Amino acid sequence: MSKKLPLRMCTGCGEMKSKKEMIRVLKTPEDEIVIDSTGKKNGRGAYICCSVSCLQKAIKTKGLERSLKVSIPKELVETLEKEMVLLESGKQENI
Repeated sequence: MSKKLPLRMCTGCGEMKSKKEMIRVLKTPEDEIVIDSTGKKNGRGAYICCSVSCLQKAIKTKGLERSLKVSIPKELVETLEKEMVLLESGKQENI
């Protein structure tokens, strides 16, 4: 019997994908917002597809803010976009 893959919904596009295909944005107990590449850090998480467009959509519709239950400052949005671009280019190289 095969193991069930955990599915998560993208806060940007609303698509259901397996947890491993997505990137977790995390609000730590110290109220920091970071990208959790391991998927195992402590805190409240929201999942986004591995694309900058999904991140921008999640920010525009405030889906990320609703999921993390916190308002996200503009500087942090820019930092998240830069990190996402780096992760996206890293994923393309692995394919």
